[in-house]
Amino acid sequence: AALDGAGDPTAWLHRIVGPSILKLYFPFAVVDFTSVDGAVGRAYAIANRRIDYVEAETPLKSGFWRSVGNSHTAFAMEAFADELAAAAGRDLLEFRYRMLAKKPRHAAVLELAAARAGWGEAPPPGRHRGIAFHESMGSIVAEVAEISVTPGEELRVHRVTCAIDCGITVNPDTVAAQVEGSIVFGLTAALFGQITLKDGRVEQSNFHDYPMLRMHQMPEIEVHIVDSSAPPGGVGEPATPPIAPALVNAYYAATGQRIRRLPIYPENRWHA
Repeated sequence: AALDGAGDPTAWLHRIVGPSILKLYFPFAVVDFTSVDGAVGRAYAIANRRIDYVEAETPLKSGFWRSVGNSHTAFAMEAFADELAAAAGRDLLEFRYRMLAKKPRHAAVLELAAARAGWGEAPPPGRHRGIAFHESMGSIVAEVAEISVTPGEELRVHRVTCAIDCGITVNPDTVAAQVEGSIVFGLTAALFGQITLKDGRVEQSNFHDYPMLRMHQMPEIEVHIVDSSAPPGGVGEPATPPIAPALVNAYYAATGQRIRRLPIYPENRWHA
């Protein structure tokens, strides 16, 4: 990316390398838009943007998962947005607001999540916050993760504050439940969710060697639904993409260390 004298992004290059999920099911497909879901954001105002997709086949069959390509693109985008804001010496929230100047609906979601999380106020002692934002499946979601990190680098997620504009809401309870599930799914993937291979075989066989978020690790989750008259959007997937970048941005606030690869705790170190 490139920044101007005011610290605003003027150019962004985003290159994604991976197999085509679409062609796996539709061999005659020409362009695989699912592989670049959400790349460089539909909302951020950046004058010069280039998105490259390099199709690279892998020995293993790939398939869809919750939020599809938005998961990795949101992680790359929003973690990098934090790095850009730091390089520009700008406030993380204000930096995003300026890129959403012509998108009031998007800015309102970000503002609601930040306000309900107490952004701008000092968090409880020992805790740190990170924020991330993404649009997918016709809905806009912003999340603030509040974490603590011990001297031994053990991470605890205490609270996740989420705001969602999913258009006209039919059943708020259903929206909240789906958002909570999306966040739990994303936390598992970001913290320790990985499949490893040895001698051509998958090493994980069950939950004893594939850890998932447990009840005692569950953070407090707040879901705030924007009163919207826009057409209904999705609620089962859009809350997954922002959680990983919100988490690593909070980790940087706590430790000064950037995380550019997930999961944060490979080889089940979370349970060590």
